[in-house]
Amino acid sequence: MAEETPFIRPDVKAFLDGLATMGGVPIAEMTLEEARASYLALHGMADASPRDLAVVKDLSCPGPDSEIGLRLYDARDSREPGPIIVFYHGGGFVIGDLDTHHNLCTEIAHQMDLPVVAVDYRRAPEHPFPAAIDDCEAATRWIATSPEALGRKATGLIPIGDSAGGNATIVISQQLAAKPADVPVVMQVPIFPLASDAMGSASLEEFADGFVLSKGAVEFFDTAYAPDRNDSRAIPILGDHSTAPPTVLVTASLDPIRDSGRDYGAALSAAGVDHIHLEVSGGTHSFTNLRQAVPSYQGDTERMIAAMKLMLGASE
Repeated sequence: MAEETPFIRPDVKAFLDGLATMGGVPIAEMTLEEARASYLALHGMADASPRDLAVVKDLSCPGPDSEIGLRLYDARDSREPGPIIVFYHGGGFVIGDLDTHHNLCTEIAHQMDLPVVAVDYRRAPEHPFPAAIDDCEAATRWIATSPEALGRKATGLIPIGDSAGGNATIVISQQLAAKPADVPVVMQVPIFPLASDAMGSASLEEFADGFVLSKGAVEFFDTAYAPDRNDSRAIPILGDHSTAPPTVLVTASLDPIRDSGRDYGAALSAAGVDHIHLEVSGGTHSFTNLRQAVPSYQGDTERMIAAMKLMLGASE
């Protein structure tokens, strides 16, 4: 019996076909500098334009090793106390930075009408596991103290991130459940996260090549990050899910690490945690950063934000 061909949206197929005709060197064959430049270039070419905001400001906070760079986004110059969104960028803990996810952060700040603080954590291979997680935790705890430099009083935290940042989102929520910060985590939003070990999963094999993120890239990131597979800070499916905050989980049906995200949704269900699981049907990894090249991805991003508003309203 022939395998069923997975559904691919027409605008997604057009984008993937375009990438295929461009060729390109696999990430594992690039230098680190080339890989980082290529990731930034892809988002620069394919992502929607940034939103105009009242505040886009670079900050820093103390970290376990050195100062951690942060970027504050806000649609308002000033605001009343409320939740603050803490964003951890994707890129395998290796190739992303504040600039690769700048446009997305402006979109989230605009649509949610809440402050967003993006964290410029240390990256592998220069700083392997758990350096990125240590930085994300330190920055999130600092934001929770409503420091004067931030100019905003936090009443709660909303960790959010894509891919590796989705992994960090879950891990930081677990860390802050075990040892609370000055204000609580009121919601988390892991976007196509690495939650369980993707190696050997069916989706990693089915979508190994030709779907934005490749199996080779996943292996490249894994080698560079060097996670401890017995540590819940690396593989958060191993952690305690009973303490998870209300969650908006997003996966994509054509994503090599789709099954990792689905595993986390199942764990939340088993633990009885209030959550919404959205799967982008016929869509790929990184959909949030490809909204100009794939117009339907803007709708998926708006659907995700609508779910965030719904879940946040239910938790207030």
